[in-house]
Amino acid sequence: SPSSARANLALVPVSVDTLLLFLPGSILVTIVPGADMALVMRQVFISGTALAQRTIFGNLSGIVVHAIALALGLSVLLATSAEAYNVVKLVGAGYVIFLGVQTLRSARRGDYEAALASPGSKGVPSMRMAYVQGFVSTVLNPKPALLFYTYVPLFVDQRQPIVPQIAFLTAVHILIGLVWMTLWAHLVHRAHRTLTRRDVRRWLEGATGAVLVLLGLRIAVEQR
Repeated sequence: SPSSARANLALVPVSVDTLLLFLPGSILVTIVPGADMALVMRQVFISGTALAQRTIFGNLSGIVVHAIALALGLSVLLATSAEAYNVVKLVGAGYVIFLGVQTLRSARRGDYEAALASPGSKGVPSMRMAYVQGFVSTVLNPKPALLFYTYVPLFVDQRQPIVPQIAFLTAVHILIGLVWMTLWAHLVHRAHRTLTRRDVRRWLEGATGAVLVLLGLRIAVEQR
């Protein structure tokens, strides 16, 4: 009924108008290619969508860490301290480069098919490690922290409780990320399955590794 609908809307800490303003930026930030999408592509190549999905869960858990940091005011440190920003940036860049090098080595060895035959084989992360890889790559990337510090506060009403608003906007952003990254993993998987030649598969895995390395280098040299 209309009255119950109004009551439900009253429970939402962010107004509909504010949410509609928040959505376009959140969607654009999510779909812009970056290290998270390249990492998911890597996981699809080496072991399919199940491994990629676990990495996606790790990515989204990392977003929760940045949201908590915003609520606690820790994101301000990254935005105001060049030293703190550079430390997090370089560690995160190093981790992305490390994953890219691993992917390049796997492509060079040509052990893609062996990895598919034996999911627990060397070079293929476990489900737990796939989650950790996604989590660490997001937490150690200062860009999401700056996104939460510079973008999310624009939609927070200072006259209302802050934490519920941050939590709600974060949940919306995570939902958008879950839908898009899951769709991305399945699109990559479907396209990849049509490429049956072993040399093409190796080339794709090598290209993904190179993209991860380049993204890591870009993170390392990028200015705020």
